[in-house]
Amino acid sequence: MIIDNTDIQILEMLQNDAKTKMKDIANAIGMTITPVYERIKKLERNGIIENYTISVNPKNLGYQLVAYCSVTLKEHSKDNLRKFEAGVQDLHQVLECNHLSGNFDYLLKVVVRNMEDYQLFISNQLAALDNIGQVQSYFVMKSIKESTFSCKNALSGDK
Repeated sequence: MIIDNTDIQILEMLQNDAKTKMKDIANAIGMTITPVYERIKKLERNGIIENYTISVNPKNLGYQLVAYCSVTLKEHSKDNLRKFEAGVQDLHQVLECNHLSGNFDYLLKVVVRNMEDYQLFISNQLAALDNIGQVQSYFVMKSIKESTFSCKNALSGDK
């Protein structure tokens, strides 16, 4: 799907505030409500807009420790990869799981309350998954940049 500057403007407004009213979007970009509504529906149908969410600050809820955890599997059969990926889905502490190339197989982003909770997560939950060979932990001391994909990238060509 090809998107234009108007689509980008709509996406930027929704990314800044997913609760922005159609009327406000239409006024800001100089259109009426119906074409804005139709554009948003088209963006949803084509998978450009996947969902509408809110951001929750985990630290304000007592989740103070962010860790990245590299996981190497013992065996790399298709079935073992699928089992690990299915098992990770049930671990609520894992915010992200990425299958990577390189020295390890997966990189997990884990958020827990403290070091004790992290140790319990590793011992009781992650280690309970089959075929775990090695786990290496990296703790976030300071977060420098956190963001989601910006719709501005769509037209800039990543210059």
